[in-house]
Amino acid sequence: MKAFPKKIAVIMAASALALSACSSDSDSAGGDQGDNVAGQNSLSGISVTVGSKDFDEQLLLGEILVQAFGAAGAEVTNQVNLGGTSVARAALTSGDIDVYPEYNGTGWAVHLEQENPSFDSVELTANVKEMDFDKNQIVWIGRSPFNNTYGFVSSPEATEANGGPFTTQTFMEYVRDNPDAVVCMESEFPDRPDGLILTETATGIEIPDAQVSILDTGVIYTESANNNCTFGEVYTTDGRIPALGLTLVEDPGINILYNVSAAMRAETYDQAPDQFEAIIAAILEPLDNTAMAELNKRVSADGEEPSAVATDFLVTQGIIAG
Repeated sequence: MKAFPKKIAVIMAASALALSACSSDSDSAGGDQGDNVAGQNSLSGISVTVGSKDFDEQLLLGEILVQAFGAAGAEVTNQVNLGGTSVARAALTSGDIDVYPEYNGTGWAVHLEQENPSFDSVELTANVKEMDFDKNQIVWIGRSPFNNTYGFVSSPEATEANGGPFTTQTFMEYVRDNPDAVVCMESEFPDRPDGLILTETATGIEIPDAQVSILDTGVIYTESANNNCTFGEVYTTDGRIPALGLTLVEDPGINILYNVSAAMRAETYDQAPDQFEAIIAAILEPLDNTAMAELNKRVSADGEEPSAVATDFLVTQGIIAG
């Protein structure tokens, strides 16, 4: 499971993928380019089935993996958009898929059923990687700079009344002191071990059931923007936050970290470990919170297809040729 040094790995991934992506133009280019490109296909002869969960960020990351592996010569089966977390994980552990994007906090708290996660993203990922490999022969590859953790947004009306962003403490105090304030959440958030309980414990304030409204994920964003939700539970890199002019509640570090890695079956990883490490590093390293939110916005708010946004990202980063 040894990886190339980071800088060398990224350069190799970018150059190999760019060359292999040119294969469709080999006839017009002339010469022996086809043979040369075949020699650069670092995943040639390897079959990879790529999955993902069913929300926009996952669809986008899944499509990025599909296209990058395909450009590197792999025989790729696209199983993006499988369903929720449990469905995607079951597909991975059963061998129905070989890889999908997963979050380190989910790996620790949900899949490995551990408590007291590290709030250092490097340490948390390393802990998940070691335990999941030992228990399940799942390899965690790379780690994104972006952290798509749970958070809350305030409605435009509440933000204006507050004179700017809330902190987690002032948000909870506002809810306590204003019985008409409504906090909108997904159905599972109030009961998840990494959900509402963390905010209530940290602030010492509990939200009364009468002030909680359970909504579908996408509806929370629009209803918060329309001031029907005073506060809404969200994912912090969701593109609808900037698109709808919502304001994130400032979290001092209460919520668990959710940096993303590629979770891959060891049987697949072992066929080309250095190549997989290099390709995934080239993909994840540019994705900080701002970059991921902007890509998500293009899908969630602007209505672009995840596959098209994925292609544009890979070309812009020089990972595949345009």
